[in-house]
Amino acid sequence: MGTWLKHDVITVVNAPLENVWDTWSDLDSMSLWMSWIESVKTVDEETNTLPDLTEWTLAANGFRFKWKAQITERVEKSKLKWKSIGGLPTEGSVVFESKTDQITTVNLAITYELPKMIARFMEENILGKMVTNELQANIDRFKDLVEKNYSKKFSN
Repeated sequence: MGTWLKHDVITVVNAPLENVWDTWSDLDSMSLWMSWIESVKTVDEETNTLPDLTEWTLAANGFRFKWKAQITERVEKSKLKWKSIGGLPTEGSVVFESKTDQITTVNLAITYELPKMIARFMEENILGKMVTNELQANIDRFKDLVEKNYSKKFSN
């Protein structure tokens, strides 16, 4: 048994909830804004929108991990929860909240299990903050992508 570590990040997107949800739902484009994610592939071809089972490849600093993730809860345009199946033990959630017609908050929580010796360094060291900072940078890139695509929609 390892130690579970959790990171929470939030961003405010200047776009309607529907646009934010649609961009997040495009799993193939996650590698555009998630720097450590090399690819996301649909395993379950039952649906093209938010499939229940996906295969993730993380590549960072010479390390590569693969795992499958299962969506465990889906509330349309509101919340997604998932957990890994085999591979890297991880689970998480993303919550979308419409503040106004044009402003949406996105709250991402990611939890993962590491061996106790490694987890100790993550908790006590800069490494834990580095992961949180990287997740924040990722969600901010997501915000930029949504806002750019949303503004393009109206400039055409």
